[in-house]
Amino acid sequence: VQLQASGGGLVQAGGSLRLSCAASGLSFSTYTVAWFRQAPGKEREFVVFMTRSGSGTYYADSVKGRFTISRDNAKNTVYLQMNSLKPEDMAVYYCAATKRAPSANGRLYDYWGQGTQVTVSS
Repeated sequence: VQLQASGGGLVQAGGSLRLSCAASGLSFSTYTVAWFRQAPGKEREFVVFMTRSGSGTYYADSVKGRFTISRDNAKNTVYLQMNSLKPEDMAVYYCAATKRAPSANGRLYDYWGQGTQVTVSS
C-alpha cells in the first residue's frame, strides 16, 4: 500500500492550492480517508475526513468553509482544495487511510502518505 501526496507549494495569503493523494494497493472507496497537517514545533492536527461512501465529511473548525475534500474513484485519488489560505495553514500536509470508522484521531489511521509542504506567505 502506498499513498502519494502532492500539490504543495508556496502561495500568498488569500491564495489557493489543491493537494492530491493518489493510492496504490488500496481503494479509497473502501477506506475512510483523511488529511492531517503538522506545523514546525506543533503536534499533528486533524484537518478533514471523508467516509468510505464519500457522502460524509467532517472538517476541523479551523478550515471549515475554506477547505474542501473530494474523491475521484476512477483515479483512486483524493483531493484537498484549499482556498483563502492563511499563514497559520502553513504545514506539512499528510493524507491517511483506515478501514476503521471515521475519526479525527490520527492514531487510528493505518496508512500514511509522505507529506507535502504548504507554505503561505503573509
